[in-house]
Amino acid sequence: MVIVCCAVGGTAVQAAAQTPETVSFPSRDEKTQLVGYLFRPEGAGPHPAVIMLHGRSGPYSSLAKGVFAAETLTMRHRMWGEFWSKHGYLTLLVDSFGPRGYPQGFPKHSYNNRPPEVNEQLVRPLDAYAALDFLRARRDVVPDRIGVQGWSNGGMTVLAALGPNPPGLANPTPITGFRAALALYPSCRFQAKQDDYGPYAPLLILVASADDEVSPAICRSFAARLQARGAGVELVTYEGALHSYDDPGKTKQSLEANRFATSDSLRRAEEFFARHLRK
Repeated sequence: MVIVCCAVGGTAVQAAAQTPETVSFPSRDEKTQLVGYLFRPEGAGPHPAVIMLHGRSGPYSSLAKGVFAAETLTMRHRMWGEFWSKHGYLTLLVDSFGPRGYPQGFPKHSYNNRPPEVNEQLVRPLDAYAALDFLRARRDVVPDRIGVQGWSNGGMTVLAALGPNPPGLANPTPITGFRAALALYPSCRFQAKQDDYGPYAPLLILVASADDEVSPAICRSFAARLQARGAGVELVTYEGALHSYDDPGKTKQSLEANRFATSDSLRRAEEFFARHLRK
């Protein structure tokens, strides 16, 4: 595990300007038609790919004013989608909430009041594997070089989807499932209680020491236990950073620790996926 502190002089990352393509595909729950947003890299490919899973507030900006579409995605999702496309990855952001009637997501500390149809342990992994099906059917994607990235509630989905018996995938391996996974400031509490938990693919967890929504301490002890068993898990703690530190808006990026964590997360994420997703 690594603990890093902010460096003086860090700069905020600006939001990207690309408007992604809107796509649709069925969830593996066999009843929901999902919406996704596709960020394309240059060239015909085939390309490695990244599936992105939003957090509890959903994929859309708080300023969407009832318009939930590619043009109203959050700055964070646009930033990461553009980042991956510039590095040669075809990237799919999956909207799990909008098609189920909750496009604006859920407020802070509302976990116990959220409907079961958006549960990140049982339902959203089915969306992640549906997105994997969708990408594998494309000619511009390398079918066995697909990773998954999630934030907060989406990071919890990543942990659930990478378990030994994930919803939506029998006998998971890096060949049948995801090649690698990235979870930013997830709650690790569910998987930390599972004695038999072990990710079937390499996993990078990034947490914020000053997080006020989830416990970084639980994630650290969880990762340490997995590492002691020889699991392919890396964990980085950003000292002084807050939950959602990579939101490129002025509020989050006014804090030096958040700026450093954002910049370092982009660097580490690119190195991690390059190591596991590129032949």
